[in-house]
Parts: sequence; structure tokens; C-alpha cells
Amino acid sequence: MSSTYWSVANAIAPRPTSVRDLLTTLRLRRAFENEERAQQRLAQLAEQRSDSNPPDVRIRAWEKLHGLRLPFDPQHPVLDVIAVATRLTLPEVQAEQHARSRQRALRATQLKEPLEGSRAADGAPLLQQLESRAPLYVLS
Repeated sequence: MSSTYWSVANAIAPRPTSVRDLLTTLRLRRAFENEERAQQRLAQLAEQRSDSNPPDVRIRAWEKLHGLRLPFDPQHPVLDVIAVATRLTLPEVQAEQHARSRQRALRATQLKEPLEGSRAADGAPLLQQLESRAPLYVLS
């Protein structure tokens, strides 16, 4: 039984018999992986530039493609780059910035409301304790 299994396994995925075969197999695999990455990048670029996608989707696609976040500063120099890459105007990119800042403010307000009347174990107001902790730094 094991000899049958071994021959079937070799028929399905033959092992390279020489160094040349091994190198050829590795080169083919690398070429295939590179082609897949190139196709994926083209698809991401198409999503980023597609006129059928709204500005927020295009900007999120740009962020994903470049591994960066939309800066908070409305005068940041990279906004021009984002606008060109996504086929948006600078005011459209700034409008998305503004919408995101409104969402952040709304979430912060919603998080503070349940904490306002709460007290920590030592009796101090919980919101005051949270606000007194070291601030988080965000690059702008």
C-alpha cells in the first residue's frame, strides 16, 4: 500500500531529480509569484483610479496600496499626490479628511458619554483619570 501511495504522490507532485530541475522549478515558481503580485498591484491601481468608486473608497485603496494613512493636516503636501493618484481634486481629498475628522470627533464623544458619571475603584471620576494619562502621539 505504501508503494502505491508513494507512486501516486510522485505522479501528482514530482520531485526534481537534479539541481537543474530544482532551479528551474524555483525560477518558475518565482516568476509565477511575481506575475501574481503584478496583477494584484494593477487591480489595486485600477480600484484607486476608478471613476465608479466614490472618493472615500479611492482614498482607502491608495492608503492600502502605499501602507500610509491620510494625514490630518489639510495643507499636507502629500494630499496633492493622493489627488493625482486617485483622479480626485484637492478639495475632494480635503472633504474626505474633514469627514474623517468629524467621525473621529463623534466616536470620541460617544466614548466619553458613558464614562462621565462613572467612578473608578478609588472613587475618582473615571473620565478624569483617563484624560490625565499620557497622550497618544499621532504623526501629522
